[in-house]
Amino acid sequence: MKKFTSFIVLAFLISCSGVAQKSEKKEAKKYAIEKTASEWKKQLNSLEYYVLREAGTERPFTSPLNKNKENGIYVCAACETPLYNSTYKFDSGTGWPSFDRAIENNVELDVDYKIGYARTELKCANCGGHLGHSFNDGPSNTTGERHCINGVALKFNKKK
Repeated sequence: MKKFTSFIVLAFLISCSGVAQKSEKKEAKKYAIEKTASEWKKQLNSLEYYVLREAGTERPFTSPLNKNKENGIYVCAACETPLYNSTYKFDSGTGWPSFDRAIENNVELDVDYKIGYARTELKCANCGGHLGHSFNDGPSNTTGERHCINGVALKFNKKK
């Protein structure tokens, strides 16, 4: 009887480890512009590739776009999709270009856990390039959001 009870308990424990313990991999999203790693490496310099394709971060205060005050549109450095209007830019003091909102439907929100907790990741909705992260410490007189963007992920098109 003791062996039978042990067998039942063991069988119960094994059955409890079923589907709930397995994590399903999220299916990769399809983007309008898709390229192989080697194609992206031919198009982008090493820092652009690191940030846009490997979700890296440039060093703070290194981007000339951080202090740019000209009127225009900031576009994705990989696919030139318009991402941010200069009227939404503000100086956050963080060392990266910051905006309180994106051009509608051109920036995608995702979640990343790369540093051990959830953060809102911002990606180009056209090519999936990593742009930066969104935080809720932006100007309270606007959206309250701060889109903290790697300058290397952007190109600036001055308004004529």
